[in-house]
Amino acid sequence: MTAHTLSLHTDRLAPKAEGRLPAGNRVIYVRDGDVVARAGGQAAGLAANSAWQGRDAIAVTAGATGATLLRWELAAGNQAPGEWTGAGATSSLMLARAVELGDAGGYLMRCDRVDFPLGGIAYTHVHRGPGIRCLLAGGLRVEVGGQVHDVAPGGAWFEAGPDPVLALASRSELTAFVRVMILPREIKGKSSIRYVRPEDADKPKLQTYRIFADELVDL
Repeated sequence: MTAHTLSLHTDRLAPKAEGRLPAGNRVIYVRDGDVVARAGGQAAGLAANSAWQGRDAIAVTAGATGATLLRWELAAGNQAPGEWTGAGATSSLMLARAVELGDAGGYLMRCDRVDFPLGGIAYTHVHRGPGIRCLLAGGLRVEVGGQVHDVAPGGAWFEAGPDPVLALASRSELTAFVRVMILPREIKGKSSIRYVRPEDADKPKLQTYRIFADELVDL
């Protein structure tokens, strides 16, 4: 087992500002605005509700209205997460958790978005690996380890993976969150969820999923 830290940051780029980040395993999700990301000799335009994943050093240029980004970093040991260089880029740490990674088969970083209908339920379940979530809209009541957390938009929370979780979405507002999980390579392109109670496995699942990135990482 090797110790790593998974962290989530909120980054803001002023209009037309360019920021640079050093090499490191990360996912960048555009929450608001738009950017052009340049890394590894390639460039990609990213609109709101899209994401980039990679480990190369990256330069990010905001569009005319600026941009708000959610950025996940996976750093080994005591290595610090990447910090922006360049005028017009600011950052704040939302959440960081230590994770133990020891699967000999290796890992991937998956970024996806989950949308719930009014009153949607994610029945008691576990995942194949740890992850940090951020609520984009609505409201979510998360029950894990005997504790209940009410999450509002902009709130972040950590799920270890093997701990059973029940999530109840708002009955008055559409609810959505975006997350990054560290998962075994063997489930690339496959669901990471397992329902704890057999009777829940066949119940209708009304939440929808959109995968933005599902790429292998070198630790």
